[in-house]
Amino acid sequence: MSTEFFRDAPFLLGMMRLHEHEPLHRPGAMADWIEARLDQGLHWFDHADIYGDRQGEILFGQALRARPALAKRVKIVTKASIVTPGRDLSPMGVKHYDSSPEYITQAIDDALERLGVKRIEHFLLHRPDPLMNAEATARALDAAIDAGKIGAAGVSNFLPEQWRRLQRAMQHKLVGHQLQLSLAHPDPLFDGRYDALVADNLQPMAWSPLGGGIVFEDVLGESLSRIAEELETSSAGLALAWLRALPQRPVPVIGTLRPSRIEELLTGANLNLERPTWFALLEEARSHRVA
Repeated sequence: MSTEFFRDAPFLLGMMRLHEHEPLHRPGAMADWIEARLDQGLHWFDHADIYGDRQGEILFGQALRARPALAKRVKIVTKASIVTPGRDLSPMGVKHYDSSPEYITQAIDDALERLGVKRIEHFLLHRPDPLMNAEATARALDAAIDAGKIGAAGVSNFLPEQWRRLQRAMQHKLVGHQLQLSLAHPDPLFDGRYDALVADNLQPMAWSPLGGGIVFEDVLGESLSRIAEELETSSAGLALAWLRALPQRPVPVIGTLRPSRIEELLTGANLNLERPTWFALLEEARSHRVA
């Protein structure tokens, strides 16, 4: 199922900065933006309840309510389980993780309300919780799938034994895993995490696919620029194409909201890289030759 879940999606449109982008805070303007992305064939929007302290989901939901026909066309990924200090009601006032069934069930219901949709296509546990009762959390996720509130469940930033412990307790299959992966951070390709993900047939979603801009710096940035010019694409698009060449075709989560930038990334993300080009970029990223 996982390889089909994001079929034909070159990337997810990340909503982590929506709360900072005032031109899109008017529901009508945001609805126009969403509709334009849908017309480009981009249907997947990535949220989390901590983005703007829930403001990202709220602003998105206001746009869908302003133009209800869009709600049937969008596909939503959202994440929960991180409790920020300001939302910790205990005397501690400390950031922590909560994967308890009560918290997760309420988080899903609240996200549905904020987003103004009847179903979240893919719900992720945002961070691994050392106190997780896998059996109880599994029951909550299974129940949400059975009730039609979410289409599938997945995880983010989990290590293999962490997601496997949860999977063993679930009736439904975990579908996806969102992890940090880019030319600037290729570590999961060499420490076994990515191989475990592929072996377990989880669909990878790569957050920070451009390394927060680090990929454009120094020798790696020069190589990206040179090769991108040869291939008639952009450096950013080439960096996404490098990710997409991996087994299980990772789906990058991009953070830009600018239409021109999105169009540029669309062109590059669908580029097929030859193997020598892929390894040449890897060498520059790791600052040493392939052994």
